[in-house]
Amino acid sequence: MMATAPDLITLAHADRFFIGGDWVEASTTAHFDVVRPADETVIARIAEAGEVDADRAVAAARTAFDTGPWPRMSPQERAVYLQKIAIGLSARSEQLAHIWTNQMGVLHRIAQTSAAGASGFFHYYASLADTFPFVERHQPIDGIGVGLLAREAVGVVLAIVPWNAPLMLAALKVAPALLAGCSVVLKASPEAPLDAYVLAEVAQEAGLPAGVLNVVTADRAVSERMVRDPRVDKVSFTGSSAAGRRIASICGERIARCTLELGGKSAAIVLNDYDAQKLAETLAQSTAMMSGQVWAALTRIVVPRARHAEITEALGAAFAALKVGDPYDDASHLGPLAMGRQYDRVRDYVAQGQAEGATLVCGGSRPKEFDRGFYMAPTVLGNVHNGMIVAREEIFGPVVSVIPVADEAEAIAVANDSDFGLNGAVFTDDVDRAYRVARAMRTGTVGHNAFRADFMIGFGGFKQSGLGREGGRDGLLPYLESKTILLAGEPATLAL
Repeated sequence: MMATAPDLITLAHADRFFIGGDWVEASTTAHFDVVRPADETVIARIAEAGEVDADRAVAAARTAFDTGPWPRMSPQERAVYLQKIAIGLSARSEQLAHIWTNQMGVLHRIAQTSAAGASGFFHYYASLADTFPFVERHQPIDGIGVGLLAREAVGVVLAIVPWNAPLMLAALKVAPALLAGCSVVLKASPEAPLDAYVLAEVAQEAGLPAGVLNVVTADRAVSERMVRDPRVDKVSFTGSSAAGRRIASICGERIARCTLELGGKSAAIVLNDYDAQKLAETLAQSTAMMSGQVWAALTRIVVPRARHAEITEALGAAFAALKVGDPYDDASHLGPLAMGRQYDRVRDYVAQGQAEGATLVCGGSRPKEFDRGFYMAPTVLGNVHNGMIVAREEIFGPVVSVIPVADEAEAIAVANDSDFGLNGAVFTDDVDRAYRVARAMRTGTVGHNAFRADFMIGFGGFKQSGLGREGGRDGLLPYLESKTILLAGEPATLAL
């Protein structure tokens, strides 16, 4: 069965920005074209923010925080708005699913979970209003009066989201920031800005006070201008490690807060007891997810040397059986890559891997049945060693590298020998062994016998995979500052 792709994604405010509670005209006529990766057609044109627009958005957020009602409301009052936004996103689920499929090429049946996931984050953070300790009592060490630890909003937040899963990643930033009492400038990706516009419309319909959420779409130069703006108290960024280093250096210059969720080169350690066929089927499914365009994808498959041939053969068969196709076709296992430059990047990495001595087991190019669209066959590279470029750098496509090792100790050493530490997995039927290896891996998440992540517990990376955590209770803390208050007596109320 195949659903129908819309000819054009229509938004009421594509030529404007959401600033100060209203849709305002852009300062220039510059725009970004949004290209459908399945057939390379332009599906929308979105206004491109100039310096004037960016400055205006930051000013609106600053005013909303400094003089508006939002940070002065109780968490419970703010939670009411979060719940309204959650309900509004759910009501727009069909539109948001089409947007994700047509911006990025993700399978439409997967895209239909987008609104539910984003809505869930808003519901979750709304629920913390009654349980999170925004104010804690302590006994002062000098024994006088009452000691309080108050957690207050960090201020104006610049939230920068990438193109691969823009709505859910925006929700991971905006929802906790709003609960904390922050005002937000959401900077949408030029390649995938449409979700952010729907989020702004939903926030406006929910009656969010003016300036609490502002949405603009900008290039790197204008984005950097906002990162440098002293009126921005905190930057929350998801994207490449290179861009993250730049943002961290700028924030460091002015001692601004930042949370960074960056790249990955995640290892799946396969121990000697695990079935090769089960492994291959599991990794084929996770690699097909979003066509491998996932920061946390398991891309280094670390296997016992004696089983390299067996496991590589099983992976090759499972990957070759995946159907690359139209993202609206229910028979497709994966759709196209998001854009032409991403297709070129993935293909070039495969060629570099082969040049360094890796064996191409399957895939490596565009499937022969496609002459348009950014389609890439799922790819397995065998006989990879950890010094090869395909084992060191993030490819961001449906490509895995199989790395043979002598034993468990070397497997852990190879997994940890990376600039990154975002995700990982251990494949073994022995739970105790899985736990021991997981604790030895220097990475933010470790799954057992699968690609796994849980944003309700928390998500983030070690090393160059980032700073801080998103999701869960830990995902609220970066939007709060702790203040110690020492009173000589008991206050009448402990409101935030």
